[in-house]
Amino acid sequence: MLIEIPELLNSAQVEKIHELLAGASFVDGKLTAGMAAAKVKNNEELAMQPDLLQRLYRVVMASVGHNATFRNAALPAKVADFIFARYQPGMHYGDHVDDPIMGQGPKFRTDVSMTIFLNDPASYDGGELVIRTPFGDQQVKLPAGHAVVYPSASVHRVADVTRGERLVALTWIQSFVRDAAKRELLYELNESREHLLRADPESDVTKNVDRSYVNLLRMWADV
Repeated sequence: MLIEIPELLNSAQVEKIHELLAGASFVDGKLTAGMAAAKVKNNEELAMQPDLLQRLYRVVMASVGHNATFRNAALPAKVADFIFARYQPGMHYGDHVDDPIMGQGPKFRTDVSMTIFLNDPASYDGGELVIRTPFGDQQVKLPAGHAVVYPSASVHRVADVTRGERLVALTWIQSFVRDAAKRELLYELNESREHLLRADPESDVTKNVDRSYVNLLRMWADV
């Protein structure tokens, strides 16, 4: 399931991130790649600067933690610290699957990946996030502040950047529901559930759908 999240960050937050990153040091992205990914990864990532990273995390998480679409799609149990990556002309990231287990200290399972776009798509050429799905490749290139979530097990790549700079924030989520097909069913059921709760909260249909969603989540959740 691939879900776009419009305006996860507002324009003021995007501007603040650019302000914080102005003049910051970036390093070879291969330093954080697994053995297979390192062979196809060609980008740069923000160097480990704890004070700067903490300020960036506060800006991003102020919105992520409160976004209903993110919560309903990812059902997050754990959210990794964000990585800030940039692609300049000639850079790309070939086909890969995200590492199944991450974390420098406590480990977590990667069920859901999220990319937040931080630059105006008109300011750079190429740089599409290309995700392989059962219905063919889907290309994603969104306005600044918009995000996309998708299963970490998906084969995906970043197309060559040929002009300008692609800047993104990336994170990985361990979901309470590890199975992607079950998460998709729950997301779709919850969309209907919330519509019914707004439109006719006292009807038997609404109560049945609400109960079904809650009990399926109870059945499938790992805590």
